[in-house]
Amino acid sequence: MKVRLAPGSAMMAMAALAGCAQVAPPAPAPAAAPALDAAADTPPAGMQYLYGSAEAAAISQQAYAALLGHVRALVKARPADSVVLARDSTLAAPHFVPCGDKPFAAVFDVDETLLLNLGFEYHDARRAGGPYDPAAWERFERTGAATVAPIPGAVAMADALRGLGVTVIFNTNRSAANAQPTAEALRRAGLGPAVHGETLFLKGDDADGSGKDGRRATISATYCVIAMGGDQLGDFSDLFMAERDVPRRRALAAQGPITQMWGRGWFLLPNPVYGAALRGSFDDVFPADKRWVDPTQGE
Repeated sequence: MKVRLAPGSAMMAMAALAGCAQVAPPAPAPAAAPALDAAADTPPAGMQYLYGSAEAAAISQQAYAALLGHVRALVKARPADSVVLARDSTLAAPHFVPCGDKPFAAVFDVDETLLLNLGFEYHDARRAGGPYDPAAWERFERTGAATVAPIPGAVAMADALRGLGVTVIFNTNRSAANAQPTAEALRRAGLGPAVHGETLFLKGDDADGSGKDGRRATISATYCVIAMGGDQLGDFSDLFMAERDVPRRRALAAQGPITQMWGRGWFLLPNPVYGAALRGSFDDVFPADKRWVDPTQGE
């Protein structure tokens, strides 16, 4: 389930007209749109950041520039191993699928990694709250291709990868039943082509369900995957997804030999709108020995 920030409240109703009739009223002015309450018309902070801010646009371009630099170096160096963890690997003792003489590929998540789902997130922000609605998302997958936009830097990055002879592959948890509209969304955004079963892999393509390791294994059987991009840790390994304790999950990504992968084959983009990252109590997020008490406010 996607974890969402609470959307803003609904718009205020229009005020009632007031005043008395006049003998000779002036010509009426053009009708104005009803005033909106500022708070009600403000998207959640995470949506403001990801979909509207210059900072998010800069971060994505920075990430994809780093990815391209990494790929250019590896295309020349011809690595022995891919960046896909082998099936019997662990995060504490990682090892990777060998490359052999397989052609190069880069593998990407789609939603909020390459595509900004502006249409769906607008709809979600305007709802009157409540949990993530999977039925609405499924309808968006089928009908929302015209309301997406590419992540800043993604189109140039994909074009440059193909220019280097690197196949761009999409590995997404959109439904396999919606392969055609997903390919159309990628095409409209300038990121295609995407061919289901060749360069587009979807939830339902194997028995792993929303896990992506099975699809990564299929891809790496044909390709030497030299870079992966995503906005969730599961875009790199399903091993991250088994841990739900917030501090321990953070430690998995921040400690041990797996940390060598960040920026060296694995490239993570921010997503403050939904996903497994958006959980944790005060005790989970703020260690007891790192809490400041303002001395002017006493104990």
